[in-house]
Amino acid sequence: MLSKLPTVVIGAGPVGLAAAAHLNAYNQRFLILEKGGNAGSNILEWGHVQLFSPWEFNIDESAKKLLHQTDWNEPDAQKLPTGEELVTEYLKPLANLPQIKENLVYNAEVLTITKKNIDKMKSASREELPFVLYVLINNTVEKIEARAVIDATGTWNNPNPPFADGVWRTDGLNKKLHTHIPDFSKAEELFKNKHVAVIGSGHSALNSLNDLNELKDKYPATNISWIVRKQHAQEAFGGEKNDELAARGKLGSTTHQLVDNGQINVHSNFYVEEINEHDGSFEIQSSEGFTISEVDEIIVNTGARPDFSFLNEMRLDVSPIVESTKELAPLIDPNLHSCGTVRPHGEKELRQSEKGFYIVGVKSYGRAPTFLMTTGYEQVRSISAYLSGDYEEAKKVKLKLPETGVCQVNPSPRQLPLSGSESKGGCRSKRNSC
Repeated sequence: MLSKLPTVVIGAGPVGLAAAAHLNAYNQRFLILEKGGNAGSNILEWGHVQLFSPWEFNIDESAKKLLHQTDWNEPDAQKLPTGEELVTEYLKPLANLPQIKENLVYNAEVLTITKKNIDKMKSASREELPFVLYVLINNTVEKIEARAVIDATGTWNNPNPPFADGVWRTDGLNKKLHTHIPDFSKAEELFKNKHVAVIGSGHSALNSLNDLNELKDKYPATNISWIVRKQHAQEAFGGEKNDELAARGKLGSTTHQLVDNGQINVHSNFYVEEINEHDGSFEIQSSEGFTISEVDEIIVNTGARPDFSFLNEMRLDVSPIVESTKELAPLIDPNLHSCGTVRPHGEKELRQSEKGFYIVGVKSYGRAPTFLMTTGYEQVRSISAYLSGDYEEAKKVKLKLPETGVCQVNPSPRQLPLSGSESKGGCRSKRNSC
């Protein structure tokens, strides 16, 4: 009987653990499988980064109720945590609760998921059969059956390439690039007094630029180049003072000021075509032939994409553009809008063709940017209610997201004049060093 099997949650990050907390509230059986050796293992890789959302947006309500049954000290709601603080002050205590810990397996890598005794092609009685997960645990592959599966694996280990065509080269270049926000306090020797290029226009890129500028204050010979595909860098600054998340707005405003003051060399409308090495440095070439030369280090902050490789036997309802569900795609597709704020959504928008299988958290957004943790909490609240038979609760919307302060449709270049420190396409000379 399916009802006797657990719901398997893949990933013990914030959204995965929140899913467990909500399932626990409904007295539903669950099992969490975490590839890493501890809760929030991916987050610890960017533990030095401060979130722009305060604690009030980073703690799930159902998880909070469980934690308040212990001697847990709730963090200040208005404080901005770092990734490390998010793990140590919230995720670790949550994962160590008896209700969670006894249903949590670490070092458990899900290799593939299928349905019992049938493959993807078979339709007869499909919904009545359990899911089967092949899981690598302690060098042994085990089969685990489930009534439902919630994929909260995220996208951290699958970064987008720097190239405009979206394809990683097979020459091993990715191992020579920094695909996340570096901890410059620990990597000072690697970046100081170097020419560093940052590729990307999202919040990660803005963080890297601001951290690099602090390094530049200490080591003035540090040269910073910012490469963006956008027509104008201003498009990346967001709502600034109009953003309801003050720290997110400040991130854009601070970067805006750095650009206007000429502390960052901006190369907008630059579509990276090639990255070549010459005598220990990089040369970055655009599709129009413009070149940025003598680059010592390259930081690629171009976002990430979902990994579906272990879901080949699942019947997925995935947008061919965004790679979210087709129901969710119009809400988050940056081709359709640039508001940055998505209306709350839940089980209905996240349903897959494979009944009982859900993708949640940042992975649910596919390749779309700007995901807030609290959105994931609302997703799993709704899904947990639905799986528990509480359909009315599943339909409710219990979340109001902070507005980004910007909402426009593909702004015209006329709306955003070039700043004095912004060059279009890169160096005017195809061979000049920038």
